[in-house]
Formats: sequence, structure tokens, C-alpha cells
Amino acid sequence: MRPERSWSSAKLIEALADVMVLKGVPEHIRSDNGPEFVAKDLRKWLADTGAKTLYIEPGSPWENGYGESFNSKLRDEFLNGEIFYSLKEVQVLAERWRVHYNTIRPHSSLGYRSPAPEAWVPDNDLTGRGEPGIATRFPALHAPSGSYPRTSKAALH
Repeated sequence: MRPERSWSSAKLIEALADVMVLKGVPEHIRSDNGPEFVAKDLRKWLADTGAKTLYIEPGSPWENGYGESFNSKLRDEFLNGEIFYSLKEVQVLAERWRVHYNTIRPHSSLGYRSPAPEAWVPDNDLTGRGEPGIATRFPALHAPSGSYPRTSKAALH
């Protein structure tokens, strides 16, 4: 997740390039018709990578059900419950929420189990950092060793 005040096609190309380096070039990229997605620079760059574009018809969110479902959960579980005072704050908290969502949060599609096995969750949490409630709701799981007090795994759930 890369929260920004706005996205240009150049920022989008940079973000997509980073993902493609890690995951490979996809056959297709499905997106809405936002200006950053239909920009000539992006379309040319995607063509150069070999990825094709699939655009969602306006007013047809069901064409991207996974994205719409994720966006709904992001809004309901994170964005609607916070007031952000800086872009840096939203970037840090969004990353914590992403890690929580991908490792700890139960998913209905998995029988209400967490996506990551418990063995992958470190035995620490970040309570007491001066962030009321956020450390227990979305703990930063990859803190430097010895930076924070160690607690039980039960504190993470």
C-alpha cells in the first residue's frame, strides 16, 4: 500500500515496476478509468512490458470483485476509524493495517482463520508506543529486535 495525496502516471509506473520486479509481469492489469490509469505514458510503458490492460466499465464495480471487496474492508476497518494529521502518519498506519490484514485478521474465505500460520507471527507486539489503541489493533510485526517490550501472542489477537 502506498498512500499518497494524489497519483500521477509516473508514480503509478514506479509502483507497478516495483511489484513487477518482485512478482513478475502479469498478463493483464485490470483498473478503473482514472486519469492515472489511462495516461498515454502508462499505456506505452505497459505495452513495453508486455502486460495488457483491461478497463472496468464505468458503474460496473462487480468487474473487479476482489479489489472492490478489499477497498470496502480498508475503508470500513481502517480509514473510517482514523483521523490522519500527516501523510507520513497515514503511510505508517496503512502499512501496519496491511500487515495485520495479511497475517492476523480472520478472513471469511479461509473459514475465519488468519491468512498466516501462527508460527509466522513473532512473539512481540508494540503496545506502549504512545499510539492509543493502534499498536494493539495493527501491531508493527517487524520491529527491530529489542526495540519494544515482549508480550505473549495472545496480546496480538
